[in-house]
Amino acid sequence: MIFSIGEVLIDFIAKEEGALKDVIEFEKHPGGAPANVSVGLARLGVKCALISKVGADSFGEFLINALEREGVEIKYISQDIEKHTGIVFVQLIGAKPEFILYDGVAYFNMKLEDIMVDIESATLIHFGSVLFAREPSRSTLFEILNKAKGKVPISYDVNIRLDLWKGKEDAMFKDIEHALKLADIVKIGDEEVEYLQKNGFNLNDFDFKLIAITKGAKGSTIIHREIKVEVPSYKVKPTDTTGAGDAYMAALLASLSYMNKLKTLEFSKNELEEIGRFSNLVAALSTTKRGAWSVPTLEELKHYGKFQFLP
Repeated sequence: MIFSIGEVLIDFIAKEEGALKDVIEFEKHPGGAPANVSVGLARLGVKCALISKVGADSFGEFLINALEREGVEIKYISQDIEKHTGIVFVQLIGAKPEFILYDGVAYFNMKLEDIMVDIESATLIHFGSVLFAREPSRSTLFEILNKAKGKVPISYDVNIRLDLWKGKEDAMFKDIEHALKLADIVKIGDEEVEYLQKNGFNLNDFDFKLIAITKGAKGSTIIHREIKVEVPSYKVKPTDTTGAGDAYMAALLASLSYMNKLKTLEFSKNELEEIGRFSNLVAALSTTKRGAWSVPTLEELKHYGKFQFLP
């Protein structure tokens, strides 16, 4: 089973384009990057669980119920009597989302005693950067990752949210560097690569087994040791790109699971191209629907060609 650790929250997505100050109506959708990945994995037929925390409130109940309906294991999601469920307001400009993410919420209050799971029983642990922004979740996540390193494969979506780090950028860079050293698999956007490079990072300095660089409409680059493949995107008319990177991440991890590659993390050029083609397709199709939980099912994907590794 693949475990994702991190935020699950409510996305309030503007019903009209334009500046958030001018928006009148919003739609409520479930979201949060690690939760999006878990739902994507479940829709793609991979057993998965989410480790997270919601408030003991109506939004928390909504999210737990929604995850359970999607087939995600929910028994590792705790409810916080001190903090409310996280929310984000999303504005769409040309289908590209911009966020206002609220602080002081339940998923930033994750404590080690909240996580009653044997991490070493996982086939993979997946995480992102958001929990690093606040304690106690930061220390909890790093303690889990440090214990898992070398025992369970670890995947990391860099997923930088700068508004959480105003005035604390140095601490952010330190945590990202630590996370990159722990990760076996990394997904990162091309704009994030450029941002990190401008701030002294060289991704070649890290010992990843696999790195995927997503480039939106330009497709993605996947690198394994000395093998590098460029995979073109699938052309679609996007409605909402919220969660497209998470859809890509879910498809990539599902590919590795179906190929039985999670233990060896060794790939040929052809395998990397197949992984990239599948991940690009899933990400592209996810943008044709509103909301972050928009990964197509395996049945829906049958209409878009065959992939040898799928059941």
